[in-house]
Amino acid sequence: MAEVATSATSEQLLVVVDPVARRSDGESVRIAKDVLGAGAAVKLCLPEGPEEFARALARRGSRRPVVVGDDRALIRAVSLLHRHRELTGCALSVVPVGGMQSLARSLGVPMGTVAAARAVLDGVERRMDLLVDDSDGVVLGALRIPPVQAGPEAPDPESVPGHPWLRTCQSLVRTLVPATRPSRLASAPEPGPSRLRVEVDGETLVDLNQPVEAVSVSPSASGVASVEVRPVSVGAEASPLLAEGRTVTVSGAHFRYGADTVVSGPVRTRTWVVREGAWGLTVPAGP
Repeated sequence: MAEVATSATSEQLLVVVDPVARRSDGESVRIAKDVLGAGAAVKLCLPEGPEEFARALARRGSRRPVVVGDDRALIRAVSLLHRHRELTGCALSVVPVGGMQSLARSLGVPMGTVAAARAVLDGVERRMDLLVDDSDGVVLGALRIPPVQAGPEAPDPESVPGHPWLRTCQSLVRTLVPATRPSRLASAPEPGPSRLRVEVDGETLVDLNQPVEAVSVSPSASGVASVEVRPVSVGAEASPLLAEGRTVTVSGAHFRYGADTVVSGPVRTRTWVVREGAWGLTVPAGP
């Protein structure tokens, strides 16, 4: 892992450049480094893989961490900080570089490299809710059952010949799940009716006798999650079932779920709890 220290102002930043970002868009990475280096004292880390990425974050000291990479790199950083219970006192920043940026966009991060880097320097910390499941996994944006099929931007440039998608996903899962909790990552099933029990704060929203087309859960505001269940339509279109709560449990036949960019499962039951204001992200200051 290469590390380069530069000096500008008294603010200390640890800039961790995801290896996929370096290979896919080196010019944007260079621009981000130039803008950040002109406005702060930067320690630049160029990890070659997930293990070096994790070590860089763990050794950041008092420096504010900045991730240069796509949504997967952001999720990896939040997951690592959560695992070590360091999210409370840490404001994370991200400069989106790479193919997958929809999550960062939805969280309020500018998409332009220069604008995002300037937001790191001049922005404000926004505390956000986090969904944490009973295997200590985290969800920043939303989870869906069945998971959304992977789009054309999903393949990772780090993949190797033979089984690129599978090897990439397995590598990511190993960075997100502790070794004592093995997890399998499989291709998402074709969308179709499922028989699931969905409980919100202990109250049953839908039971096993009602087939459903889709379930979505996302952090809302003030420590609650928004839950939407779409029952299977028979004749006229069925209205979605809506609820809000702090704890959401889904159980039934084996199911897979998509959490942000990661597909997990199959599992028989999973519970997510909202952690209010659990993590901080630097976003542009308001007008």
